[in-house]
Amino acid sequence: MDWDPLFLSLEAALIATLLAGVVGVALGALLARPRMPGRHLLDALIAAPMVMPPTVLGYYVLVMVGRKSAIGGLYRDLVGSDLTFTFHGVVLAASIGALPMIAKAARTAFEGVDPTLPRAARTLGAGRLRAFFTVTLPLAAPGVIGGLMLGFARGLGDFGVTLMVAGDIPGETQSAPLAIYDHVQAKREHAAATSSLVLTIGAVVILYAVNRLTRDRHREDEARWH
Repeated sequence: MDWDPLFLSLEAALIATLLAGVVGVALGALLARPRMPGRHLLDALIAAPMVMPPTVLGYYVLVMVGRKSAIGGLYRDLVGSDLTFTFHGVVLAASIGALPMIAKAARTAFEGVDPTLPRAARTLGAGRLRAFFTVTLPLAAPGVIGGLMLGFARGLGDFGVTLMVAGDIPGETQSAPLAIYDHVQAKREHAAATSSLVLTIGAVVILYAVNRLTRDRHREDEARWH
């Protein structure tokens, strides 16, 4: 088995989780505010990549960041290389897959925080940002961490958007899911089965850890109220 595609996927998923984590947590906190105008529309737009056909989503991304686009041209001027069909394209595809998972989980986690607690911190002199980082975020941490883990798993397993935006270039943009597809096409059954098993075990481990985090949080909430 060639481990390079798996290592490439792990590296891209880690970077994507960091990038999508910052944006997703901020969006989750914003969407958790009940008085924010248009929050349901924003939530729908953020969640759209979860239900859209991957090739359609990949096409939109390709048009937005391709070589002839304004964003693609600006990126090339700043970085010196194209965003598409490079490792950076793999990271972008993984980030797009991870963002909705992280934002949705973060919103749920923030909505589960008792609003009287950050308000109490503000009455004691803490500013809005300080109350968020010292009270709200720590209380919502289990749900946020669970969302980050799900986002990582989603980014690790992306196929459609990665293929459209980054291509399938061995050693450069070929992620583990793309390598599995190539193994099947070339009738390398053992390599395909081994790679699939590794990704399956990783997904199960992550889901198990998320379930444990959620269960522990529920137990803490029940103990607090009882």
